[in-house]
Amino acid sequence: MMQAPTTIDFRVAEVSTNPQRQAAIRMLLADSGLGMDSDITTFVEAWRGETLVGCAGLAANVIKCVAVDARLRGENLSARLLAEVEHLALARGHFHLFLCTRPCNTARFQRSGFWPIAQSGSNAVLMENTPSGLQRYCRHLQASRRSGARIGAIVMNANPFTLGHRYLVEQAARACDWLHLFVVREDASFFPFASRLKMVQAGVAHLPNVTVYEGSPYIISRATFPAYFLKETGKVQQAWSEIDALIFRDHIAPALGVTHRFIGSEPFCAVTRQYNQTLHRLLDGAVEVVEIPRIKAAGHAISASEVRRLLQTQQMSRIRDIVPGSTFAWLEGHYSAETV
Repeated sequence: MMQAPTTIDFRVAEVSTNPQRQAAIRMLLADSGLGMDSDITTFVEAWRGETLVGCAGLAANVIKCVAVDARLRGENLSARLLAEVEHLALARGHFHLFLCTRPCNTARFQRSGFWPIAQSGSNAVLMENTPSGLQRYCRHLQASRRSGARIGAIVMNANPFTLGHRYLVEQAARACDWLHLFVVREDASFFPFASRLKMVQAGVAHLPNVTVYEGSPYIISRATFPAYFLKETGKVQQAWSEIDALIFRDHIAPALGVTHRFIGSEPFCAVTRQYNQTLHRLLDGAVEVVEIPRIKAAGHAISASEVRRLLQTQQMSRIRDIVPGSTFAWLEGHYSAETV
């Protein structure tokens, strides 16, 4: 007589408030050679009796940290986990879902209704739960396409918008027939997206050949990209950089007819410097990358991080020297001495 398989019990764990559950999940992930991303708030757990045998993490609309006990692989548990975490995401109002995994898992997740968008070698693949999401986004962009021999693009976080950002945009706009400017949408910065967007719009309003766009999930930020499956920091960053560059090169740039991508030089942040190098390498032959040196104030390169530091200590007179008047007015209106 065959023994009936042990029932799998699915549970939801809010890991930010339950360190004990987090520790058990970390152990399961480690057994699969994975780490855990800090932005994951919720896990769907799979239990067989008293043993944790599977997990799938959810960070807003991004599914990651999917792992199954080696003894249960081949029993379709990963598909069941994926279905459970999808139902949880839908219940929380997230209908457009992304999945981050290793390329070796692509076929398995395709059978569960996810389609690959871009892949970084054997390190990472980004997938989504629709076969046409990226295509729809690019069709939307095509409506804003402009004619010209030189069409530029900039992607910026602008946290906040400084004189350095304005200089980059002005130089690019002067060199192009039209410039498409994307503001990273992810709300993982000191300033919320809506505020950053307003500062950028006000700061470039004097330029007649610039279109400002709200960012999208396809213009990827570090906050949304997974680091959990690659323990070496260099590989994590390289994978993020490559997927972001490939989506831009193969989809966004063709939709808008972009010929030039403008970036600012990066004297401070090694992560951004590596990203710039990836753009130079992967866009070569498709889109010309133009790197513009940062401008300086009082002998130092202007940076948004310096503005944030000065804001914390209410050094408004020093901030005035490194941001446009429009940004300063916004900061003064929102960060008085009483609110900081």
